[in-house]
Amino acid sequence: MRKTRTGEFPGTINVEGEPENERLPLGRTIAYGLQHVLTMYGGIIAPPLIIGSAIGATPDQIGMLIACCLFIGGLATILQSVGIPFFGSKLPLVQGVSFASVSTMSAIVAGGGTINEIFGAVLLASILGFIITPFFAQIIRFFPPVVTGVVITSIGLTLMPVAGNWIMGGNASADDYGSMKGIGLAALTLLIVIVCSKLGQGMLARLAVLVGLVVGTIVAIPMGIADFSGVLEGEIFALPTPFAFGWPEFHVASTVSMFIVVLVILTETAADILAVGEITGSKVNSKRIANGLRADMIASIVSPIFNSFTQSAFAQNVGLVAITGVRSRFVVTAGGGILVILGLLPIMGRVAGAIPMEVLGGAGIVLFGSVAASGIRTLSKVSYRDNMNLIIVATSLAFGMLPIVKPDIYSQFPNWFEVIFHSGISSAAIMAIILNIIFNEIQFGKSRNKNAFAASPPRMVREDEIRALEDGDTFVGGKLYSKDGVEVPVERIDETGDVTSSLHIPTVDRVRPDTGNVNTQK
Repeated sequence: MRKTRTGEFPGTINVEGEPENERLPLGRTIAYGLQHVLTMYGGIIAPPLIIGSAIGATPDQIGMLIACCLFIGGLATILQSVGIPFFGSKLPLVQGVSFASVSTMSAIVAGGGTINEIFGAVLLASILGFIITPFFAQIIRFFPPVVTGVVITSIGLTLMPVAGNWIMGGNASADDYGSMKGIGLAALTLLIVIVCSKLGQGMLARLAVLVGLVVGTIVAIPMGIADFSGVLEGEIFALPTPFAFGWPEFHVASTVSMFIVVLVILTETAADILAVGEITGSKVNSKRIANGLRADMIASIVSPIFNSFTQSAFAQNVGLVAITGVRSRFVVTAGGGILVILGLLPIMGRVAGAIPMEVLGGAGIVLFGSVAASGIRTLSKVSYRDNMNLIIVATSLAFGMLPIVKPDIYSQFPNWFEVIFHSGISSAAIMAIILNIIFNEIQFGKSRNKNAFAASPPRMVREDEIRALEDGDTFVGGKLYSKDGVEVPVERIDETGDVTSSLHIPTVDRVRPDTGNVNTQK
């Protein structure tokens, strides 16, 4: 029988007791879903713009590629969030064209390949990726908090250059790239998001990013940065045409290169599933990861048929879940529906496409930063005493940042190595997994390695906890009793300061504060 209870927000219903199953009123669901679409819109249209330009496609053909990417991304998002047996993580994850494949697809074109060769490589590589998803699902045991914290933090940090490029206008060859006017617009958008988050109540605070995008775009019109003149040009409604560029072409070299990209995508999507599970407080196991990865790969298999590319979860939308606190997967489902509509209505896509990159960049600072902050929060739960966890975190984050701060660091390495480690996310994830296995999984002798750099502070108790104790208070079997033998209730306080449940404290060592004596009986 399905369990139903009142949701987190007024007027909401939570089905089956899981935070991601919360059902919001229709109006809010659509509004939050639109916010997800606007957040990732720049990222989902960038690959077809880049590849379309690289192959010398006409504006109409580039527009068709964008529409197809929106359409497939919407279907993939619905599959991932709603889920069917064996497919979909049933988490608030937005799917779209993976930017990780852009460099490889560009290399195929630079080597004389065609877009049909790209579609063929995506198709075969995704089939291989689909076959190996059960293996990737088993890596959950190698993702303790010390690893997931590193990966989540690296996701946020590696997205910062994207936000920076958007703030400067997105087109490095433009004359006004990095202009004071554009950066000022990004700063205004950021300020609006922060003010709405701080001063807004209820829905306004949770729609802070959307409000920032809308107000920023309105301000950009008289500044001459936003241009809606081309919105009415072109078709209003169009169905995606399968194999619009012809049949796929299959080549071994391009398929191998694309398969390496698929491995990177699987790693990043698994990290995103773990990240959104951490943010929402949802249970994530190997089965859920496998279902999510299968949805990822089946969408990537279908993509080239409808003139699109490899699909993956969008990290920036994971950040949106973190900053808004809206954890319902049905909100993301609504966003997927909006993407499908945009794919069928090119005119709507052109409206969303008119949002200036500078505005997206201003909002991106908060979104991407919140992902990194979520990772830091996870790392704060890790013990750094008498182990090598500090070295794992330090080395993995630094390794992940190398290709971000120095993009050409692996330019002399084999292409397959550069494809994998050019991604800061996969670099950090691989290093964290390897070091965790070496230091925490493999035993050397009778004891684990101890980290010479790890801080080993003396045991401490907070002053406010001490002040709550009285002379004669005693811990017995994990319960607190007064000197008269009366049990003192102990309540758990959540992050918002609300009392959530009674807390059974485990038996502790003696604590003898100056303000009173607390004895321990074992």
